[in-house]
Amino acid sequence: MTTLAPGKALRVAFGETIAELARTDPRIVVLDGDTGSSTRTDIFENEHPDRFFQMGITEQNMLGMAAGMATLGLIPIVSTFSCFIVSRAHDPIRVLIAQPKLNVKLMGGYAGLLAGMTGKTHLMFDDISIMRAMANMTVVAPADEVETRQALKAIIDYPGPVYVRLTRPNSPILFDDSYRFEVGKAVTIREGKDVTVFGTGTQTARAFVAAEILAEEGISVHLVHLPTIKPLDIESVVEAARKTGRVVTTEEHTIVGGLGGAIAETLGEHAPLPMKRHGLQDVFGESGPNDALLEKYGISPEKTADAIREFISQGTQPG
Repeated sequence: MTTLAPGKALRVAFGETIAELARTDPRIVVLDGDTGSSTRTDIFENEHPDRFFQMGITEQNMLGMAAGMATLGLIPIVSTFSCFIVSRAHDPIRVLIAQPKLNVKLMGGYAGLLAGMTGKTHLMFDDISIMRAMANMTVVAPADEVETRQALKAIIDYPGPVYVRLTRPNSPILFDDSYRFEVGKAVTIREGKDVTVFGTGTQTARAFVAAEILAEEGISVHLVHLPTIKPLDIESVVEAARKTGRVVTTEEHTIVGGLGGAIAETLGEHAPLPMKRHGLQDVFGESGPNDALLEKYGISPEKTADAIREFISQGTQPG
């Protein structure tokens, strides 16, 4: 069975990359909501202190200031925990940034289930649902440090507001240095013939391990990674779904309105097929060790393999 090499946390790749990009792009500024040592904007602060703005726990004001900076031709990168930037500052994002299509990049750190036991109030796994429903907003969820670096480079030159989902733990590496991220493009991770599995963010790595487990049982998974949830690569999604005729989506996110919702909407219009949405159910989370949480909420590699196996064993026939 193929194993994935360990990699850095996406938050570390984020901090290193924005510091690097700022060396040659004077438009880049960073606004932080008193989370720099956690989200790793402190890397940028140490290298570019004159372009780092510590805003404290005033997220709404921070988004308003970012909007003003964008009108002056700067590229504000706004960073705090996902729960704060998406929920607490939702209104200024919607009114001050998304409606006028300002060039502000929103970094949702500590997103998903694994937030380092910061408490259930800090868990945010409905952020994709909220942000993809907002007009003019692009939504990106990279899988590993390689893709995070590539995605950040791409969105700097991508006009308009972008929300980037960044997780806390170290993440295994899916891509090599030749990989090039493109906004709105799906990525085929492995070819298969029995079932098409769509993943996003760091859950795609768990789906890869699940596919390797199932391969040893003779189940061939066609695995597609969707780093951009909005705009969705509709053509590639439909093509990949039709390749096997049945679909499973998997995500470290609620199944309500996230990747699963986006795929279901797309296939409902373009290619109705048997489908299962796998991820967090309609629940709030809790604090705990990472592995225990992945098991409890059913999104570990083994639980993901179980969900795919069960879906196939239920007698779902390819469409």
